[in-house]
Amino acid sequence: MDDQIKICGMCGRTEEAAGKLIRLPMNVYLCQDCMDKTADMVESQMGNMNGAGAIDWGKVMGMYGPNSGNTTEKKEEDKESKELKEDSTKEEKKDNQDLKNGPKVNFIKLTDFPFDFGFGNRQKVKKRDKSEYKPLIELKDIPAPHVIKSKLDEYVVGQEQAKRVMSVAVYNHYKRVATHTMDEIEIEKSNMLMLGPTGCGKTYLVRTLARILDVPLAVTDATTLTEAGYIGDDIESVLSKLLAAADNDLDRAEQGIVYIDEIDKIAKKQNTNSRDVSGESVQQGLLKLLEGADIEVPVGASSKNAMVPTTSMNTRNILFICGGAFPGIEEIIKRRLNKTSGIGFHAEVKNPDEKDLTILKEVETEDIRKFGMIPEFVGRLPMVFALEGLDRDMMIRILKEPKNAILKQYQKLLELDEVKLVFTDDALEYIAEKALKKETGARALRSILDEHMIDIMYEVPKDHNIGTVTITRDYLEGKGAPLIELRG
Repeated sequence: MDDQIKICGMCGRTEEAAGKLIRLPMNVYLCQDCMDKTADMVESQMGNMNGAGAIDWGKVMGMYGPNSGNTTEKKEEDKESKELKEDSTKEEKKDNQDLKNGPKVNFIKLTDFPFDFGFGNRQKVKKRDKSEYKPLIELKDIPAPHVIKSKLDEYVVGQEQAKRVMSVAVYNHYKRVATHTMDEIEIEKSNMLMLGPTGCGKTYLVRTLARILDVPLAVTDATTLTEAGYIGDDIESVLSKLLAAADNDLDRAEQGIVYIDEIDKIAKKQNTNSRDVSGESVQQGLLKLLEGADIEVPVGASSKNAMVPTTSMNTRNILFICGGAFPGIEEIIKRRLNKTSGIGFHAEVKNPDEKDLTILKEVETEDIRKFGMIPEFVGRLPMVFALEGLDRDMMIRILKEPKNAILKQYQKLLELDEVKLVFTDDALEYIAEKALKKETGARALRSILDEHMIDIMYEVPKDHNIGTVTITRDYLEGKGAPLIELRG
């Protein structure tokens, strides 16, 4: 390494000709003359206190030196450096005179440097002038409640009351957004709170609703939210996801839908002396978002910090839908309903092991407060409704009736192999009964079907003579094989 000839990175002279070279990072060498010249150029160009003219970093860093093979530029550079020295002397005299009127400050622009400091990937927010308010959905284009419900019926089985409530609430909300009136009658937001056991279709309902209306939708879990300053997502990250779903279009995001799942997980912790940073504190932080306020939202991040750009988002026209399973709230409802009929001849006798799938329909705000939700939070969710638990008949309907039912998906896959797939009624009943035992709702249907369809999906493409495959209960129970019919 010591035997290597050292050359100045700017003028191209060797160490013998230029004298002792100064070693810089990445094995770059500069002679003393070039170092002085660079310092003079930086000083002269930054001496302009009014910021006129940007620094030519190509010249400063030697990008146009003799190594590039252009000797004409080298002569012009020497001439220019002399002129800059004369100009810098005049500027210094002028600056000393200007100091009497007050100091002036220079700010270095990082964008002037030819290097990537990591600021080039910042996401930009599209924002129009507030005077040009344009509703996401025109008043004439808002579908009526019965139209919204009919669309939901194509994808979601049952849950009639829940679909009616959601259709009316969304219809009223977007009428309010489309008119954008602020007269003597101001219409309040119709935020919703959904209760229902796991797998009954809460998230699927909201996703289908957003697809019907073609509005930005952000789905997030309340389990990741914590009070500001603690490990986890800040509360504003809910709006960051909505902004990302709207392609950073602030006006579209301010008229979108936010679905906060697992909202029951931020209930107040009972009998604890530790700080509840992911419970009641999160509920209090969500109050302003639900009600409608200007919130500083980090763009492209889940928390605020000095390196993340922020934008102000108004949540007045954002529809918030919260959903949760609220396990154990059934007992709270039963205690309230049985206060006057606990014992005696007129008491209703029930099997303690019997599950009432409709008990959640009797829920009231009092029950939700006892579960652990603060009154201020519940008060900002005026539309409270419950989804029904799934029984065997609903499971069978979910298997075959929706537009993208699970059976239709498998039938489509085999149809691409020119094979027809058929399920007998006994087979559907077996799948529904087995799914109920798993107690995970409609999600269990998919896992059961995947388990039994692996062998069929593997074997059928081997034989091009197969025309029809019929799945029977005996096959699902392991007592036989599926019925195979050949083509022709």
